[in-house]
Amino acid sequence: MVETIRVSEEYHEWLRGHRRDDETMEETLRRMTRGPNPEAVAGILVENEADEAKEAVSDLQGRDRGRFDAARGAFESEGEDS
Repeated sequence: MVETIRVSEEYHEWLRGHRRDDETMEETLRRMTRGPNPEAVAGILVENEADEAKEAVSDLQGRDRGRFDAARGAFESEGEDS
């Protein structure tokens, strides 16, 4: 499966500037972000373990979203008092 991500032109230029001659953009992005090589992690989890891991990540992201929203609300309400 291939996905497309949007990045700013500035970030794309920066990334392209760090790309090695023998790399694809994905390989460069993985190297620069220290992301895993798909071949290195393929097959580590069976399907139900992968589903559980995805659910755990989703739960954590949901908790973070709530904390971020609360923090944003606190800053916005603080600005209204001034």
